[in-house]
Amino acid sequence: MKDIIGFWGYPEPSLIEKYKNLYPNACWVDLDIDFNYPKTNVLPDAYCSIIKNIFNNAFYLKEKFITILAPVGKDKCDSAFFAVQILKEAGFNIETSYFEDVLSLDKLPNTPVSKSSLPLREKIEKITANIVEEKDYSYLPESKAQFGFWGVPPNDLSILEIFPDSTHVFGWSRCVEAKNPANIELEMMVDENLPTVFFAQTFCAKNQLAKYLAGKHNGLYIDIDGTPTNSVKAKIEAFLRLR
Repeated sequence: MKDIIGFWGYPEPSLIEKYKNLYPNACWVDLDIDFNYPKTNVLPDAYCSIIKNIFNNAFYLKEKFITILAPVGKDKCDSAFFAVQILKEAGFNIETSYFEDVLSLDKLPNTPVSKSSLPLREKIEKITANIVEEKDYSYLPESKAQFGFWGVPPNDLSILEIFPDSTHVFGWSRCVEAKNPANIELEMMVDENLPTVFFAQTFCAKNQLAKYLAGKHNGLYIDIDGTPTNSVKAKIEAFLRLR
């Protein structure tokens, strides 16, 4: 029996509501996450780990999908657009979406999770989980920021455990909490006085922004392919300790 709704990125909210109403008992699975399912050979070896996760998860769970909700615009990336074409040819039922609405900065909703004192990994997990199971986190008090983390949720979330709880979230992850995943102005905005690590997955187009912003704001630019090496962890730890 098909009982899973797969998704990646941040599908357009009305589409999420449509399928929640149509299939109230469905299990929602974020295909961006690495569940350690068998690997496919569809993609090149040198490719974004998040897109690889999408293919690995999709083919492993193929017979259980009701549908896959697939953002393909500026709210996600070109790789996701290409992925849809390949998955459709492989027989997947997919509904694409463009969540490209952009609010002016003065009209954006608050981002209490990004600014809270929760552990950084928990911040990112709550932000992504809130895409489907929306909860109110307005009760969370704002913490005094010591560091910043800019970027997307890493393939290996353990890298976030290096950071202190006083790390605030910026970049696409904060855009997701603000329900504006395509808001480039918000994505490029950081606290200029805050030591910030600018992160992107290796082979991701967002490396262009990450490296540029790290140079502009005297931050640390990091790109990781899959699991972080000890040298990458040491580089982050040194940056946090010395700044």
